[in-house]
Amino acid sequence: MTNFITISSLLVALSWVSVLNILAYPVSKKICIKISDYIVKVCAPRVFKILDCYKNFKFKGDNDSKKILPEQFIIIANHQSLIDIPLFMNFMPEKDLRFVAKDSLGRHVPLVSEMLRAHEHCIIPRKGSPSVAMKELDKFGKRVVERKQIPVLFPEGTRSKDGSLGQFYAAGFRRLTGVAHLPVAVCALEGGWKINNLKNIFTNLSNGSYHVKVLKVYPAPETKEDQVKILEEAKVMIQEQLDIWRKEDSENL
Repeated sequence: MTNFITISSLLVALSWVSVLNILAYPVSKKICIKISDYIVKVCAPRVFKILDCYKNFKFKGDNDSKKILPEQFIIIANHQSLIDIPLFMNFMPEKDLRFVAKDSLGRHVPLVSEMLRAHEHCIIPRKGSPSVAMKELDKFGKRVVERKQIPVLFPEGTRSKDGSLGQFYAAGFRRLTGVAHLPVAVCALEGGWKINNLKNIFTNLSNGSYHVKVLKVYPAPETKEDQVKILEEAKVMIQEQLDIWRKEDSENL
């Protein structure tokens, strides 16, 4: 019964604003931006409150870890679910986040697609010439610096289906850091892979959790060697944090 209540509450909270944004986008970008702002500032936190209320699903953002963050920076993190986007919005409501996302998310994904396009997130084509993707990253890097926004990049490039940490790809990270020249904040998140489809939502939502934490901030990389070192160390740190959280969660069962 609580599964039905949870899903119903989420639909009530999100469906109307999703439809409104779809209708607004082709008519007025300004209106779409206002609706997208509402999604970011109101809907994202509301999702986690509903999950907590009905299923005791806890958002566990480590706010103390944010104290080491500078004014502007690039976030790199592991990637487990589409919900990673509202997760970061809920974790850093004081920051103006902009995500690097694949082009399939830019169309026909309720709540997400119009928000990504209206807010000018970086939508990368997965097919075609790599030079097109690099040009998009160049424009994105310059744009976020000028607007004092926080770019978020998932170096794995795709969501993990089972929570395992995949390969970190360097091309996009090197291009973005080369253009933006910002400090790099390494973040770890855990929990999204357990609720990444409808079946898992029904089986894993109750008493679950979604962790996120800032692990380390690096100075803006100056060389290719700096960039490679950050990615290599980031993957090790994230895996270590995942192991800690998973051990804690298993002990609390």
